[in-house]
Amino acid sequence: MIACECRVCTSTDSRDKRLRSSVMIEDNGTTVVIDSGPDFRQQLLRENVKKLDAVVFTHGHKDHTAGLDDVRAFNYKQQRAMDIYANLHTQEILKREFQYVFSGPNYPGIPELLVHTIRPNEPFFVDRMELHPFEAMHYKLPVLGFRVKGFSYVTDANFLSDDTKQQIKGSRVLILNALRRDKHISHYTLTEAVALAQELHVEQTYFTHMSHQIGLHAELEKELPPNIQPAYDGLQIEL
Repeated sequence: MIACECRVCTSTDSRDKRLRSSVMIEDNGTTVVIDSGPDFRQQLLRENVKKLDAVVFTHGHKDHTAGLDDVRAFNYKQQRAMDIYANLHTQEILKREFQYVFSGPNYPGIPELLVHTIRPNEPFFVDRMELHPFEAMHYKLPVLGFRVKGFSYVTDANFLSDDTKQQIKGSRVLILNALRRDKHISHYTLTEAVALAQELHVEQTYFTHMSHQIGLHAELEKELPPNIQPAYDGLQIEL
């Protein structure tokens, strides 16, 4: 048995029970999930998701891709292959990690996927939903962020170019990673994320991809400006 002295881990506040980062967007009858981490199935069951049109990937790290196998439930329910969208580098990782899906032979029960290529700054449609991808840097790894109308999403990043910042400016809501308080090689710290949110002049920013090192939700939200808040699992935002 491993003893845990972390206040976040032992907190009774449900907002401190943080699964891996992901977001579901619903617009014009279209439902898209960005990233399918190890908690993908648990998150979909928790939110009682009955319909899913596509999974869109920011990058290929395991904490953002490991749950992809669980789209098979939607294959069965919707009687079609699941559309997935990723850049070429992420596609290579998915094909390696889920070799049994992509290499054949196909057999009943494995996920059925229809792969589409994302190119930075080239908008694309999932049914009637238009997504605008833009590039961020996760240390030396280019990753994708997305804008859908007035909503922008950036996770696993610690650098945005001036061009990318211009694409985010004017958003009503920004979801932005803020891993911890201490400096990190590939993620924004709390201080860096606050500064970036203020620079971008977004109406409302929510921080995501927060580790236990950032502290308790109730304490953190008291530190932040009124238009910047920590996100929590199950948070719903209407635009």
